[in-house]
Amino acid sequence: MIHHTAIIDPSAKIAENVSIGPFTVIGPHVEIEAGTWIGPHVVIQGPTKIGKDNKIFQFASLGEAPQDKKYREEKTYLVIGDRNVIREFCTFNRGTAQDKSTTKIGNDNLFMAYVHIAHDCVVGNNTIFANNASLAGHVTVEDHAVLGGFSGVFQSCRVGAYSFSSMGSMIDKDVPPYVKVSGYYAKPFGLNSVGMKRHGFSDEALLILRRAYKTIYRKSLTVNEAINELCKMVVDCAEVQPLIDFIKASERGIVR
Repeated sequence: MIHHTAIIDPSAKIAENVSIGPFTVIGPHVEIEAGTWIGPHVVIQGPTKIGKDNKIFQFASLGEAPQDKKYREEKTYLVIGDRNVIREFCTFNRGTAQDKSTTKIGNDNLFMAYVHIAHDCVVGNNTIFANNASLAGHVTVEDHAVLGGFSGVFQSCRVGAYSFSSMGSMIDKDVPPYVKVSGYYAKPFGLNSVGMKRHGFSDEALLILRRAYKTIYRKSLTVNEAINELCKMVVDCAEVQPLIDFIKASERGIVR
């Protein structure tokens, strides 16, 4: 299942049923678990660990050194979970010693062509990155978030669970869970109701989360005042609590 033209470093650990296409290069200190398929002309540098049943298409570059002027050849890592689809020309960089030294990707994500994940990013599970979506360093993207084509996320921002950014959004503040954003720079445009319905949110939960959204964005309240109002809604809708926790933890401030 490994093409004879593939170049694999002797220190790489490849499970028996991994498929590796022609002219692919697997560098030192790379681990690839069972069921992963790697197309032709892929370059994977280490230290990188790739989980089970991933599909990595041609011309992807994974685990290369971070694009950071502070990087001095320290030993840093890229960790990729299971069942991810990584399309053509994606670039995922390793972490830096100045952060936690690791770029981490979860499970069941779709990365369309030309997606860039910079150093020290953390991506959760079941996310979708459309073509050319890019993360700067130290970004966190939570579960079920969707980044539209050509979206860009500034350093150290967080993108909340079930949120959605439209095509070409430039995100320079934290995007709370459930919120749709659009524009340069990104501004809020309601809840990601369609995506939330697809993931099983009840009509009752959506109704209360719409009230929560209006509390944050339509009542001219300070952030602390909005949090106090949201706390009253948790009794009727547990889904409000992640929104409260996210806003409280925000260091860059939320999009408003």
